[in-house]
Amino acid sequence: MDFKLEVTDAKSKARAGVITTDHGQIETPIFMPVGTAGTVKTVHQRELNEDVKAQIILGNTYHLYLRPGLDVIEAAGGLHKFNGFEKPMLTDSGGYQVYSLKHRRKITEEGVKFQSHIDGSRHNFTPEVVMDIQRTIGADIIMAFDECTPYPCDRKYARESMEMTHRWLKRCCDRFDQTESKYGYSQTLFPIVQGSTYHDLREKSAETIASFGREGNAIGGLSVGEPAEMMYESTDLVCSILPADKPRYLMGVGTPENILECIALGVDMFDCVMPTRNARHGLIYTSEGIINIKNKKWEKDFSPLDPNLGGYVDTAYSKAYVRHLVHSSEALGAQIASIHNLAFYLWLVGEARAHIKAGDFSTWKNLILPKISSRL
Repeated sequence: MDFKLEVTDAKSKARAGVITTDHGQIETPIFMPVGTAGTVKTVHQRELNEDVKAQIILGNTYHLYLRPGLDVIEAAGGLHKFNGFEKPMLTDSGGYQVYSLKHRRKITEEGVKFQSHIDGSRHNFTPEVVMDIQRTIGADIIMAFDECTPYPCDRKYARESMEMTHRWLKRCCDRFDQTESKYGYSQTLFPIVQGSTYHDLREKSAETIASFGREGNAIGGLSVGEPAEMMYESTDLVCSILPADKPRYLMGVGTPENILECIALGVDMFDCVMPTRNARHGLIYTSEGIINIKNKKWEKDFSPLDPNLGGYVDTAYSKAYVRHLVHSSEALGAQIASIHNLAFYLWLVGEARAHIKAGDFSTWKNLILPKISSRL
């Protein structure tokens, strides 16, 4: 993997760059649609390419390991061949999913023993096992195995968890460097900064992560319930330490406002389930503001969802029709809303990139934020 930093905004830390992988280029800043189980919910791969204009999507180690299983993915020739998405992909290590199991898992220095949420079967994830699983899944970018701490979290636990994450990272790097891609293209390992909301821990973790010298770095353990200002403070601190010549990935963030604010702090890559999850509940993000399509005010509004975006679903379907579909629990309603929301997120980071390159990102951000954050 290669990262070329093209330009940095003069009035913020916002950056525009290009990541090059064996499956294609990614223009940053970028939003990555989440395809947890090998699919972005309700969205065809053709729509991801043509309507959403996704440049990279995510899969998840925990979910793909359980279903369909590594034997199926390997027999298919890797996840790209299995799901038909031939652009770059990234896999989360499953650390967050294991953390979410709570009463179904036990964390030790060796790794994590857990019970499947599907059938209760018992499994064991170690840093080495997780590297092997992600090698088999075959994503272009794979994540180190870490522990994601909750919020709030006492300082002692946050420090001990962070230090174990660092020890796990050493084991991840050793295993990764001892193995090769199964499918003939290169894979890249990103470490993850932890430390909860404690600034001294975040600083130490960022310095430790940077010392491993990998091709990119991630920031984890945020967007887990802490106030937005705490997230911004931690992100700003970490970005000031992580090397400028490597991409920075803020995991699981977030709202359109979160994304623009964190782009201004120096983040290059984002992912979040919010655009598709909220779409399935009728919340639609537009260039003019946020719409709850279930509201009666849209019942006879026959204007398009968002003509400013220009995509097929944005112009072909009226608000009234999408409201009808959502109210009727028709699957097409969730599909239209999901495609639209993802297209909006990709449009937003694309606009951010264009304004970074034009030199007026900060001015543009301050103008567009009140508009896209307003409730229509």
